[in-house]
Amino acid sequence: MEKKEARRNPEKTDVDWKPKTALGIKVSKGEISNIDQILDKGLKILEPEIVDVLLPNMETDLMLIGQSKGKFGGGQRRVFKQTQKKTQEGNKPKFATFAVCGNRNGYVGVGYGKAKETVPAREKAIRNSKLNIIKILRGNGSWEDTSKDPNTIPFAVEGKCGSVRIRLMPAPRGTGLCVERECQRILRLAGIKDVWSKTNGQTRSKINLITACIDALKQLSQVKVQPAYRENLGIVEGKLVEEKQDVENSDN
Repeated sequence: MEKKEARRNPEKTDVDWKPKTALGIKVSKGEISNIDQILDKGLKILEPEIVDVLLPNMETDLMLIGQSKGKFGGGQRRVFKQTQKKTQEGNKPKFATFAVCGNRNGYVGVGYGKAKETVPAREKAIRNSKLNIIKILRGNGSWEDTSKDPNTIPFAVEGKCGSVRIRLMPAPRGTGLCVERECQRILRLAGIKDVWSKTNGQTRSKINLITACIDALKQLSQVKVQPAYRENLGIVEGKLVEEKQDVENSDN
């Protein structure tokens, strides 16, 4: 029961903190009010509270990377992946997990955590996911859809990790996320609604598959797109301007 509640309930952190880095001090003083000011300059985030302040509507979830053991386990996926080390004193188990965080509007991050107990491993994974936050490039690169609403990715990208290769391709509106379940969570929290995919290699290794999916999303921001193609494909980097204006109108 505790594992199911850990996946459903988002992590609640206290935004009031004492910053230890120069970047955290600027955020606490209000000198930096937008996460884009940090990501565009390539600055490294060392405190997860920075993301909590600049992106207060973040959601977190744990990935199913482990597998239950035993006769009655049935190979059911679980949140924690357990490993053991054989010593003279006995078996020393460790638990590893992957966490994903995102605001469903252009920002997503994935973190890996490992510890001797489940709770510290979960906290490490959630912390690392906020430290690894990235900005996603969205658009409408499907030739079957003429609208400029950024519901998918602007062009096809490919990511790899180990033997796993994943290729994400633009899809027309209403297609949905035609990709593996754990990758669906990452794309859904990133704000991508429609996508096609093709995978190769040992995709049963969920850790490599998740890492390859993140590598593919990073390729979106590394490709330079001319301004004319940005208008045709409706490319948006980060949050949507329309959603931001709707929030401001609701506050007024």
